[in-house]
Amino acid sequence: MVAVDCVIFGFDPTGIKLLVFQRKVQPFFGHWSLIGSFVQPKEDVRTAAIRIVEESTGLTDVYLEELGCYGQVDRDPGARVVSIVHYALLRIDEYKLSPVEDYQARWFDFEDLPDLIFDHQKMVKDAMNKLRKKSRYRPIGFELLPAQFTIPQLKKLYDAIYQKELDRRNFRKKILSMKILNKLNIKDRSSSKKGAYLYEFNKENYEQLLQEGIDFKL
Repeated sequence: MVAVDCVIFGFDPTGIKLLVFQRKVQPFFGHWSLIGSFVQPKEDVRTAAIRIVEESTGLTDVYLEELGCYGQVDRDPGARVVSIVHYALLRIDEYKLSPVEDYQARWFDFEDLPDLIFDHQKMVKDAMNKLRKKSRYRPIGFELLPAQFTIPQLKKLYDAIYQKELDRRNFRKKILSMKILNKLNIKDRSSSKKGAYLYEFNKENYEQLLQEGIDFKL
């Protein structure tokens, strides 16, 4: 049997989280698991991944990429199952609550992840490593940040990806030197009276950097 499992990353002001759910079937009924499904007879793999993300979050237009194939013979004690894993990126403030409740799903901080069934823990680790590598040549704020954001919010995202506190001055200098941000003449004053200037991505400069080859090493 062929299945699709989805590593769904979400970002909010506190950092990156992972969406997992409690299984409703055996084996391991009630244990925490990635959200997945078998590929239907007339459905290709990517369509199945899109369906799973939509059913579990209520969202249709999210960043979704294939991670890899997991096919160890004994990976699922219930049957011979090959899983094609995808990972998705979304902003938590956009997802719809009701599908998550229907799935008995929950967002977990990476520091507090529960034990996951089968080889799902490895899938999550591999997806996070892929995300770190991808961030070297593609700033991923397009998918995980609102249209307007502060540099501290952008740094918070990368702190979460790298699972460490990045140097504030070096990060600011690096990101501004790339000229992919447009500074707006408005401030976000939600965290302090002084406030922080809001920025937005300059997509034209960003696309040019992609063509030239970008190295966003932090």
